[in-house]
Amino acid sequence: MSGQDLPEGYPFQRDWEITPREAAEMMRKGPGAIVAIDCRERGEWETARVAGMTLVPLGEIESRIEEIERLASDGGTVAVLCHHGRRSMKAAMLLRQLGVENAMSIAGGIDWWSRSVDAKVPRYTKDASGCRVVG
Repeated sequence: MSGQDLPEGYPFQRDWEITPREAAEMMRKGPGAIVAIDCRERGEWETARVAGMTLVPLGEIESRIEEIERLASDGGTVAVLCHHGRRSMKAAMLLRQLGVENAMSIAGGIDWWSRSVDAKVPRYTKDASGCRVVG
């Protein structure tokens, strides 16, 4: 892990991402600091989740934009989590296109959250048959 709690060589994009540790620190500050959205599917959410995050699957972001804007009305960062960081980056890009200028992806997703913030959050694999906890 690097000094940012990300694997060595990870191409971290400061304009688009925050680290899991940064997101956790914002969540501890309470309302107004962050709106934490989990853009994974319900089966993944049921396998592993971070307390305090709102489930809004990637495919529902556009139809739930008013809800997200209401949650973000205090002006905090809108931080999006997925499994490894790909979907959350797509979600952050979509949210910005929809006018949520402070949308960010949580780098490395829930997998890195488990490694760097809270080891009690299960790590899992996902394939066509579903999700399975690993380690």
